[in-house]
Amino acid sequence: MVLLQLDPFLNELTSLFERSTEKGSVWVTLKRSSLKSKVQRNKLATAGEAIEYRCLIRATDGKKTISTSVGPKDHQRFQASYATILKAHMTALKKRERKDKKKSAEADKREGSSKRPKKALKV
Repeated sequence: MVLLQLDPFLNELTSLFERSTEKGSVWVTLKRSSLKSKVQRNKLATAGEAIEYRCLIRATDGKKTISTSVGPKDHQRFQASYATILKAHMTALKKRERKDKKKSAEADKREGSSKRPKKALKV
């Protein structure tokens, strides 16, 4: 798995979404990472140096996997571009079924009147 730069990653992510419009899914995972081995992180921690954590983003459609790493400086720009891509390609989501408020209120009234009143406990 090769780390891509931000713009090529976003372009590839768009093409992954476009290939999976008819059939298939795209999985995107985000993870905090320092991109250093545990030994290197321990050396930096004992030396008192600050460890710069980055966000590792991976996307796959089951056949092809792409990834990138986003630093704190580029986070806002990446997040805006990523959100735009998601909004454009999440068209296959089903609409949420909403209950009619009047019908649910009437059903609640009917259920409430058919129940027997609770008896008070004697102490």
